[in-house]
Amino acid sequence: MKRMDVAQLLGSKNFLQEVTISGWVRTFRANRFIALNDGSTLQNIQCVVDFENTDENLLKRITTGAAVRVSGLLVESQGRGQHVEIQVISVEILGDSDPESYPIQPKRHSLEFLRENAHLRIRTNTFAAVMRVRSALSFAIHNYFIKNGFYNFHAPIITGSDAEGAGEMFRVSNLEPKNPPLNEDGNVDFSKDFFGKETNLTVSGQLEAETYAMALGKVYTFGPTFRAENSNTTRHLAEFWMIEPEMAFYNLDDNMDLAEDFIKSVIAYVLKNCKDDLAFLEQRLIQEEKSKPVLERSSMPLLEKLQFILDNNFKRV
Repeated sequence: MKRMDVAQLLGSKNFLQEVTISGWVRTFRANRFIALNDGSTLQNIQCVVDFENTDENLLKRITTGAAVRVSGLLVESQGRGQHVEIQVISVEILGDSDPESYPIQPKRHSLEFLRENAHLRIRTNTFAAVMRVRSALSFAIHNYFIKNGFYNFHAPIITGSDAEGAGEMFRVSNLEPKNPPLNEDGNVDFSKDFFGKETNLTVSGQLEAETYAMALGKVYTFGPTFRAENSNTTRHLAEFWMIEPEMAFYNLDDNMDLAEDFIKSVIAYVLKNCKDDLAFLEQRLIQEEKSKPVLERSSMPLLEKLQFILDNNFKRV
């Protein structure tokens, strides 16, 4: 039987069909109710187990974080909070989870705690919601530029150019770090390096984008860039993905028109397609804001702020 996604089943009205899903257990209550999530949506689907006719050893292995495959009948839920549920026919354990050591429990964790468990943090609602929104934004970005006559290209990740003159770059070399070749001045002889010169991870694809625009008219690059600035703020990241359009024959007004239309377009896309995730993140941010001093709190909730951007013209100076 073809496996279905939780998101598909939650929106289905085709009751009494036999379905199969795979996912990770969020909670297992009263030896009867499995809350299962497969990452396709913020919401879990409830799977109701006939515990009286299920092997006791199997029930003990249905713990938070366990990977399971469930087959059963999709039925209209009698409980509040869900439209459908699955009456379980069979459960298969695909991967056990030790309840004593599995760190992601059904409660709110601090972001610092999740940073220390990076390999599992994506299983939390917060990080899963962020990544679904990010994925939708990536699609919206490419979709916008292609629809508006831009050509995408991949700028080099390894480069000999410091495009922005920042001076804070990660060096790329295959020279022996403990005993590199030296020139007559006693400095590292990069002519013996792989590229024959000193190279670094790129801080921007802008220089390449400018040359491509001089042949293709309108281009954009959307790829990884790097900064070697040791600053831990929301404005300083060691690695991030940057959107860089370059357009031949554009004037300043053209450029501002593009920027405003682009930002409004991608925001409108995620508001339409990521409602549940954005609503959840808004509540998460409200909780975070309460822990900040009053003067540092945001004056506008997330969804209101995004809608405000769509409803108003950008100021131009």
